[in-house]
Amino acid sequence: MRVIVYGIGAVGGVLTAALARAGTEVIGIARGAQLEAIRARGLRLRGPDTDVTVPVSCVETPGQIAFRADDAILLAMKGQHTHAALEALRAAGVTQQPVFCFQNGIANERAALRLFANVHGVTVMMPSAILRPGEVAAFAAPRLGMFDIGRYPAGVDASDKALAVILEGAGFAAFPNADVMASKTGKLLMNLGNIAQAALGLGADTAPLRKRLRAEGEAVLAAAGIAVQDVGLDDPRREAFMSFTKIPGIAYQGGSTTQSLARGAGSVETDFLNGEIVLLGRLHGVPVPANAYMCDVAARMARDGTLPGAFTPEAVMAGIDAAALTLTD
Repeated sequence: MRVIVYGIGAVGGVLTAALARAGTEVIGIARGAQLEAIRARGLRLRGPDTDVTVPVSCVETPGQIAFRADDAILLAMKGQHTHAALEALRAAGVTQQPVFCFQNGIANERAALRLFANVHGVTVMMPSAILRPGEVAAFAAPRLGMFDIGRYPAGVDASDKALAVILEGAGFAAFPNADVMASKTGKLLMNLGNIAQAALGLGADTAPLRKRLRAEGEAVLAAAGIAVQDVGLDDPRREAFMSFTKIPGIAYQGGSTTQSLARGAGSVETDFLNGEIVLLGRLHGVPVPANAYMCDVAARMARDGTLPGAFTPEAVMAGIDAAALTLTD
């Protein structure tokens, strides 16, 4: 099985470097400064007990790859970039190859299934970051990260099992899971707090806002009849395989939304996290003022180039309360 990693950001970068280090045949798809750095110097992976630079074959577009029947395609871009990536894969001749969504949220698999028959969900539990072009970090030990893997919408097949073996050999913990979307929905509930950290800043008291966002999420998922698997800190696998661990000399940069805003990426994935709860709430008649308000906050921050930590807890909670009042007028 050759592995194609589409999107060499934090998650994709750790995957690519670890797979290449383990001897897996891997091709990355990257762009801009990241692509230039990888081509010039290789891809450096930092971890609590890891500091390695590996050469990686990397291209700019799927059209530059001669796809093979035994390829496994790993999508590692943010949800807002999925549609364009899927179209590019189809234009490049991808047909029956397994497509694995190493992405947050629960909308990517459905989008992929519209174009491809062989789609798989992956729950990504791996605190990671881009440190600079050509250098990524995974803040986890004893494994670099942990994944649930399964066919979409349900089941486990030979491709899931084969990829799990490859990931295990590269330093990850990987678990075939026949109900992977329940696992991904559990991760979605955790990710609802990403925008709380981004808006209020690292070190701020985000607990009240996170609690409110999650409560709406739980109510919506219950109304929609969507199953949830707890993959949070109470999941015993975390202590056994993957606990957050500091890397000497490297400061943790926060979650993916915080990182995107800090480097001025121009877009964030909030519409595919909190926005999923907003969509389901509107479909099932459940009020979701907190998640809707934070989607608007995220959009404004991305549009205006606002750095993380620009909002106070008081201002955000007041905005949510005002939004809730408009729903009852």
